[in-house]
Amino acid sequence: MAKRLTYYIIAALVLGIVGGLILNTIFSAQGPAGAETLKNIGYYLSIVTTVFLRLIKMIIAPLVFSTLVVGIAHMGDTAALGRVGLRSILWFVGASLMSLTLGLILVNLFQPGVGLNIEIPAATAASGVDKAAFDLKVFISHVFPASGIEAMANNEILQIVIFSIFIGVAITAVGEKAAPLVKGIEALVQVMLQVTNYVMRFAPFAVFAAVTATVAERGPEIIGNLGYFMLTFYIGMGLLWCLLIGVCFLIVGKRTGQLVRYIRDPLLLAFTTASSEAAYPRTLEALDKFGVPPRIASFVLPLGYSFNLDGSMIYMTFATMFIAQAYGIEMTLGHQITMLLILMITSKGIAGVPRASLVVIAGTLAFFDIPEAGLLLILGIDHFLDMGRSATNVVGNAVAATVIAKWEGDRLDPIESPDIVTAAAPSGHGPARAVDSFDKV
Repeated sequence: MAKRLTYYIIAALVLGIVGGLILNTIFSAQGPAGAETLKNIGYYLSIVTTVFLRLIKMIIAPLVFSTLVVGIAHMGDTAALGRVGLRSILWFVGASLMSLTLGLILVNLFQPGVGLNIEIPAATAASGVDKAAFDLKVFISHVFPASGIEAMANNEILQIVIFSIFIGVAITAVGEKAAPLVKGIEALVQVMLQVTNYVMRFAPFAVFAAVTATVAERGPEIIGNLGYFMLTFYIGMGLLWCLLIGVCFLIVGKRTGQLVRYIRDPLLLAFTTASSEAAYPRTLEALDKFGVPPRIASFVLPLGYSFNLDGSMIYMTFATMFIAQAYGIEMTLGHQITMLLILMITSKGIAGVPRASLVVIAGTLAFFDIPEAGLLLILGIDHFLDMGRSATNVVGNAVAATVIAKWEGDRLDPIESPDIVTAAAPSGHGPARAVDSFDKV
């Protein structure tokens, strides 16, 4: 069923584009009344997408908590936890620098903002992005939850990670007395993965509704007007994919191709819904089937969703330089290196900030006295750019978990039989593995 789901999502994407173009053609000819009708159609179609994403959010908190706690508990000691954590951070920093640098090189090579033949917004125009949404003091204090329950209720992933680390380390310290609790949380992992299988059945409907609404309201022109910028950005993301997968091949070996096949389902889901979060449960399952031990995947993946957003990294340098080029503002090499370091620091932990990439870009523009109104140039196509960013984030986090598992000396043994709903995990390797169970439901 997993393979059929992929085909259903692709079909929904194509039908959504076709349906959106047909609706736009029919109603755009009717003037203001038609535009209002298209807006209403988009509003009601968004209900389907909103319901699906809310169902995904329903899964995220208990899944992150349960998998992370069990993963830490099965590491056996805090030394192993510290080692995996340090390796994760080193990989995240390296991958982020690579993404930011690649974006900087390509935007200087392609120069998509130079000679832009569309009206540039006035420098005094407001972008509508709340720059105050990111503040270093607020961010650092916000990382630590006042309540574990509140963090889960608000789906604050970074806070859930901190809370889960405390619980997991405490379980490790308590030892055998906490064994019943570990078994209960392991059972919760399996239950939440089964719930994920149910929710994923609605993915094609959500994809169709989202794409139809976007294309119907904005029409083909929105893609054409900034087509060169979108094209060069997607070329950049393609090169980033090649670099990430290439590094993975050097470390993991020939099975890297198998990893790519395993993650194509969550990758496609992230692309079509423009949400990395929507792909989290399926990415976790894909890594499990590939052979990444749950104790590694359940620790690295949640951290990656806050610190390893490679797609967002390359977008930030690309978009910031694009806006500077559009306004004819010269950025020296020193300015660009400074911008790269600023983005490197301020982008960490942005997963909990609404429209996070745009918030960080707005702050960076202000630092270099680039008109914030330049964001208006890309706001119209941000949804299409976000699709690529989300898919790239999935690739980056999947590669990160796989590489770190290899560094830990794990065998990365794949699950051979997809017909078994669960299989007992080897001793010390975390909860029983969950594999695809669509056909069993």
